[in-house]
Amino acid sequence: MSKSPAPIALFVYNRLDHTRRTVEALAKNQLAKESDLFIFSDAAKDKAGTVRVTQIRDYIKNISGFRSVTIVERPENWGLAHSITSGVTELVEKFDRVIVLEDDLVTSPHFLSFMNDGLELYADTDTVAEIHGYVYPVDGLPETFFIKGADCWGWATWKRAWKYYEPDGVKLLTELKKRRLTREFDFDGNYPYTMMLENQIMKVNDSWAVRWYASCFLAGKLTLYPGRSLVVNIGMDDSGENSTGTKIYEVSLSPAPVAIIRATPTEDLLAKEKFAQFLATTGTGRTVIQLKFLVKKLLFNLRKFFS
Repeated sequence: MSKSPAPIALFVYNRLDHTRRTVEALAKNQLAKESDLFIFSDAAKDKAGTVRVTQIRDYIKNISGFRSVTIVERPENWGLAHSITSGVTELVEKFDRVIVLEDDLVTSPHFLSFMNDGLELYADTDTVAEIHGYVYPVDGLPETFFIKGADCWGWATWKRAWKYYEPDGVKLLTELKKRRLTREFDFDGNYPYTMMLENQIMKVNDSWAVRWYASCFLAGKLTLYPGRSLVVNIGMDDSGENSTGTKIYEVSLSPAPVAIIRATPTEDLLAKEKFAQFLATTGTGRTVIQLKFLVKKLLFNLRKFFS
């Protein structure tokens, strides 16, 4: 890696234990001391949540172990989608590239090296939109591989790729249906991404991630994945706004670095099939996720009807 490490954007809200574990793991990364950390702290939604947000802000003011720590305290509650999209836009405009984490992503000590190596190696390759750190708990994956679209559990991108982000869910859904791509978008019908996008349009959720995935998917862009996970999501415990209370995505962090060797960016159809098979075999967990989407939609419609 010839360039300085990319800046790290960390988005936090009100989960002190999760945030502490995320920061402590990140600080153990080999490139942490050379990296600039930007922490975006969202404000509480109401007075009742102020105490927990204050605890977070007191904690992040004492973080060390990085080349620099810059804290951005939102004066009001922006919500995760607005906070992330604004923060990412701000940093890629200034630094051209960024590594993105949320407050419930525990990383391997090799995470930053993988992110920065990927950012450097594919900096000028337009077909590659993202470097990703998490991978599903499936066996038989190559050391690295590409899949069409984008992902959201520990990732990095460039200004040239972030320009494809389309915030208008209606435009994205219309294009997916027009091009008859919804089944492929849903990993051959094995995960309800289209339903998630529909819910975002109805304001049942405010997922930036499904719009980022759809934006890159429709543009034919690829994400580079590691064959072994460099990220664990500790927030799948119903503690967060978008967590699901499922354990189907639990993984063990890779104890060894994942080597990136430059290859022609082409979607790995075998790896994609393994993803689809994993999603297909998590039937109970997938059904729970779909039911939660439907319940959220029902509650949203009821509140709208009686308001």
